[in-house]
Amino acid sequence: METVTLKAFYHRTEECIGIYFKHNIALNDIIKKLPKVKWSKTTNCWYVPCNKEYYEHIVKALNDKAVLQTSELKSYLHQRKALLPATKKINENKPVINFTNSLCEENIAAFTNYKTILLLKAYSPGTIKTYCNEFRAFLQALKQIPAANLETKHIQRYILYCINTLHLQENTIHSRMNALKFYYEQVLHRQKMFIDIPRPKKPLLLPKLLNEDELRNLFNALSNKKHKAMLFTAYSAGLRVSEIVNLKISHIDSQRMQIFIERAKGKKDRYVNLSPILLDILRKYIAGYKPRPKIYLFESEQTMAAYPIRTVQQIFSNAKHKAGIKKEVGIHSLRHSFATHLLDKGTDIRYIKDLLGHFDIKTTERYLHVSKQSLVNIISPLDDLMKNNEIDW
Repeated sequence: METVTLKAFYHRTEECIGIYFKHNIALNDIIKKLPKVKWSKTTNCWYVPCNKEYYEHIVKALNDKAVLQTSELKSYLHQRKALLPATKKINENKPVINFTNSLCEENIAAFTNYKTILLLKAYSPGTIKTYCNEFRAFLQALKQIPAANLETKHIQRYILYCINTLHLQENTIHSRMNALKFYYEQVLHRQKMFIDIPRPKKPLLLPKLLNEDELRNLFNALSNKKHKAMLFTAYSAGLRVSEIVNLKISHIDSQRMQIFIERAKGKKDRYVNLSPILLDILRKYIAGYKPRPKIYLFESEQTMAAYPIRTVQQIFSNAKHKAGIKKEVGIHSLRHSFATHLLDKGTDIRYIKDLLGHFDIKTTERYLHVSKQSLVNIISPLDDLMKNNEIDW
């Protein structure tokens, strides 16, 4: 029996269900008789409007004639539902505020289309949330002015408003400009709108890290073996907090002494080194912890699923305060410390780039500014003057 795959896609500003299958005359004859079905030369598939009614038409027509693959469509619909504005009431007298109340119909449609394109392009949940929040703020400022009618000069004036009136930080301005650029270039297909809009210069912020004494105090402040194993893993392999919580037991390869990092930032897989000491720590943790983890390396005792990111961040924060560390750092400082300490020990920066999963070596090069490897041999000119007895104290 032939397989037919259903996928959501966007066609001429409309949300559609694409119907994909290998060339089959019998199936083709059935599908082209569906209500409102059309052929797309661009995507090389039949498609219908994306709603329950037309989905049921497809299911009914192909019943016993093909195997339907709907996982991608259902995943898209699930994510779309999670991003829809809240409509539930907290109580009968106090409804949840819907930001679309102050917008014109064109901008309400623009926001819906915006979310749809983000989902169809499979952007990460974090990026979708950020872009939607920034675009929402833009639409709220426009109110009844349709966003699609704006030109480059209007966007420039809005960015100036964000800088001079809202006093937004440079990083926030960049984030908002990226969100607007996505709308005008990816949704409306206006490729040259942002050429003449300069971006504010970002401040050069150096990575914040912990020295070796602070790390000892941090780890010693933890008594819970699972929590200790989490932070050991973060520092030993230079992992992001999202990578820690998504680690599975199957990702630990004790034969090759590697840890597999699956679909990390940028949907990029990579391998990092597995320290023999860390392997021993993880084995002892798994053997002695009840209930033993089954899938994820660090499983929540309540849900038996992956640990929430916020919980791991709080574990680090509690340990930091208990250790008496005053620096304003988060759990990401363990990743910064990993990279900087490797540089201090003479590890080639190209290897560190691969271990961290950076796309660009320039991202890794910022650790050169905080590494002491090259600085320790530099003698201050004041020291020479003092040693030569040329200055009195």
